Amino acid sequence: MDVKTMQTYSSEGELFKSILGSKWESLHPDIQKRFEKNPIPGNPLKYTGNLEELSCSRWGKLLGFVTKPLIKGALIPYTEFDVPVDIQVYTKEGCSYIFKQRNYKLSNSKPIMFTSYMRQSSKGEVLEYVGMGLGMKLIVFEKDTNLHFKSDGYFWDIGLFKIPIPDILSPGATYLTHLNEGENQFRIRIDITHKLFGKMFVQAGVFNEL
Repeated sequence: MDVKTMQTYSSEGELFKSILGSKWESLHPDIQKRFEKNPIPGNPLKYTGNLEELSCSRWGKLLGFVTKPLIKGALIPYTEFDVPVDIQVYTKEGCSYIFKQRNYKLSNSKPIMFTSYMRQSSKGEVLEYVGMGLGMKLIVFEKDTNLHFKSDGYFWDIGLFKIPIPDILSPGATYLTHLNEGENQFRIRIDITHKLFGKMFVQAGVFNEL
């Protein structure tokens, strides 16, 4: 990665605001306030919630187990309901990345810890990395005052350049919604759908700011 060409943002809000432009003001004020909080190194933003649904299809389960050694937690190969989840959003001293750590407290297996990080490319793209240089480009947009994300291709970043991953070899198109439910509460839903194998993974639940 070319660190010198990256923009420096200390919060997801600053990053999303630069991408959305005037559309930022169309977001619900609670969402604007939520994402404008900057995590100071050593003092992360914390959220806790409950996934009403954490599920995968038969093909999703297979893909989750196959990729588990490389991107542990990115594709969870289990189906459970009412799963407690803790989230921390943090930054590191001297680093422009925005990290998000998720702790899934599964009832039928060991807890799963998964950390991804987000950055903006020199082209102005929002990139999220899930491990081993694997990541996806995200389109960020406002709809009905809420925040939406959809993937626009996967890639493998090997340092000097990024190798595009064909859609057929990817987990599928990712769509995430952040829906406001109150000053300190929001609903998250993530759907990953493959062109051939259909719906692969779903995560849906309500979270609160701590």
